[in-house]
Amino acid sequence: MDIQEVELTILPNGQVEINVRGVKGKACLEITKALETALGNHLIERTFTSEAQDSSSTGNNLLPPLEIKR
Repeated sequence: MDIQEVELTILPNGQVEINVRGVKGKACLEITKALETALGNHLIERTFTSEAQDSSSTGNNLLPPLEIKR
């Protein structure tokens, strides 16, 4: 099984970068959806990696759903 990672980086100016690795296709959007909502859905830029552009994903490689508690 491949390793799947979600990395959050909080920059000095308060911006948050979310990086997803080990997930093929656009499944990364579902993984980061709850994080983006919790952070206010203020998206400045979205860049897809080569993994995200791989359409051979069957959707079975998702991390468990993410729950954000406030």
